[in-house]
Amino acid sequence: MKNLLLRINDRIYMTCIWVAGLSVLGVALIIPWGIFARYILGTGSSWPEPTAILLMLVFTFIGAAASYRAGAHMSVAMITDRLPPQQRRLVGILSQLLMATICLFMTIWGSKLCMATWNQFMSAIPTLRVGITYMPIPIGGLLTLVFVLEKLLLGDQSQRRVVRFDLIEESEEAA
Repeated sequence: MKNLLLRINDRIYMTCIWVAGLSVLGVALIIPWGIFARYILGTGSSWPEPTAILLMLVFTFIGAAASYRAGAHMSVAMITDRLPPQQRRLVGILSQLLMATICLFMTIWGSKLCMATWNQFMSAIPTLRVGITYMPIPIGGLLTLVFVLEKLLLGDQSQRRVVRFDLIEESEEAA
């Protein structure tokens, strides 16, 4: 059962990586197009800037979930590193419980925000509902919550092969 859950979370993690990466790629393509259209073609469009902002929201919230699983989030461990092992473990559990609380907040209140703004439309992109633009918040919260629960129940998974692709590259170079 544990291996099945880890494999499912590996797939979720890779999906997060791909979604975040494609979001950044989209921004990298849309912004130059907006500049080209405005200054070279002389026909500025209203959609490139809000679209790039929306893609950055996707990158931020979905990428944060992947970053959490990979152990790549910022942390200040100056005090916890000086604690005895038992206290360090308790502080780690407390930290994960606080993180789970934040994820629940993002998921619940983000969903309420999406529902409250569902019938509104963006002025720059009239076919896009405002509720859709807020969806990365609850989705990112839920995905991060999955990884928080994984860490609480199954331990830190930041050294898994799917997460540490740099280890794969190093081992291939050594071969």
